[in-house]
Amino acid sequence: MDKLCRAYWYPLYAFVRRRGHSREEAQDLTQEFFSRLLEKNTLAVVDRSKGKFRSFLLASVKHLLVNEWNRSQVQKRGGE
Repeated sequence: MDKLCRAYWYPLYAFVRRRGHSREEAQDLTQEFFSRLLEKNTLAVVDRSKGKFRSFLLASVKHLLVNEWNRSQVQKRGGE
């Protein structure tokens, strides 16, 4: 896992930054991404025959960003 984080942390962080997040937000979101990856054991479902690992990571971080955006919008509207 250490090797994975070293290889992909900065590219994912840079992607989040390009999406308009501040340095601190991007660091937090990238850290949250890797945390959830470990917590949910998501790497166990990765299948080489379905595509590149980098594409899997990018799609996964995009899902995280969408979910976090949706959560922030709900809070702005006063919902739960």
